[in-house]
Parts: sequence; structure tokens; C-alpha cells
Amino acid sequence: MNLREQKKLETREAISDAATRLFVEQGFEKTTITEIAQAARVSKMTVTNYFARKEDMALDHHEQFVAGLAATAAARGEGETVFAALRRSLLEGVAAQDPIIGFAGQEFSRMIAESPTLVARLRDLHEQREEALAWEFGELDDVMARAVAAQLAGAHRVIFAEVQRRTLAGESNAEIAAAVSGDARRVFDLLEPSVGRF
Repeated sequence: MNLREQKKLETREAISDAATRLFVEQGFEKTTITEIAQAARVSKMTVTNYFARKEDMALDHHEQFVAGLAATAAARGEGETVFAALRRSLLEGVAAQDPIIGFAGQEFSRMIAESPTLVARLRDLHEQREEALAWEFGELDDVMARAVAAQLAGAHRVIFAEVQRRTLAGESNAEIAAAVSGDARRVFDLLEPSVGRF
């Protein structure tokens, strides 16, 4: 990464950090682009150049989130099924308490839950994630690809929602990880007869 790219990354992170802090403090809908620009010490135009959507300042890792399941499927080991790769990835994420699968802390989780805009955007990102996984199944016809992707992405979505629910209820990350690990195993056990060999 050259100096210019490093500077752009730092600016993007500064905007996202300032925005998230304001969203947590005063709510997503009440926070303006002007306030974010002032807090990040950049112009309003700079904010909109880096972030086309206000929601993406809060959900800054949305591209990684959307691509994650498809990337896991594509990078699976030789002889490993997509099902096994996605189960392994989810259990590893739970053990690592990864923010991408929902371990984002109570303040951040509350910020999302209290914003209809962010709730809708998160739902959209889950749908994009499912669609990206379906596209990874190039050898299947469209209906089969969507059906399998819906099952596997749905398992990840349910666990994400459970992590969020427990976070908002005040449970610690360690407590959530212990409980959700068992939930994830049971969900994938339920799916295995139908898509386990895929």
C-alpha cells in the first residue's frame, strides 16, 4: 500500500469511527452528514465521496460481510463440501467472537436495533450475502442454487440474530459464544440430511 492509499484508508476509517460514535450517542436517524464531517474534520463532500450511503458508515464492513459466505465456499479445502466449510467457518467465528457474525457489543447492537433504517439495511445485506453464495454455485441451475444458498445462508442469519438478541439482553460475549456454539451445531445437524453432501 502506497502513501496515497494509506491516507485514503485512514480518512475512511476516521469518517466511519466518527459516524459510529455519533450514531451510538444520538441515534442513527438524528445524526446528520454535516455533524459527521465536523467530527471527522473533513468536508461534507469528502464524507459522501467515501460513503455513498449513510448506513454504510455504521456497517462499514458490509462488503466483507456480503462476500463472506461465497468466499468461504470458494476457498474450501480439497474434498470439503460447501456445507462443511460453512459450518466450520461459523463455528470458528463464534469461537473467535467475530463482529462479522454479530459480536459487535451492546451499544453497537442497540444502535442497529433502534434504527429502522439500519435494520432494513442489515436485512438487505443478508439477502445480498445469500445471493452471492448462490452465484458461487455455478454448476447448479438457478432454482437449486438459490434453494441451497437460502438454507445455508439462513443458518448463518439465524445465528447472527441470536448473537444480537443475547447481546441486547446483556449477556457477555463468552456466555453468548458458549450458548450459540451449541445452537449452530444443532442448526447444521438439522440441515445436514438435505444439503450436507453438496
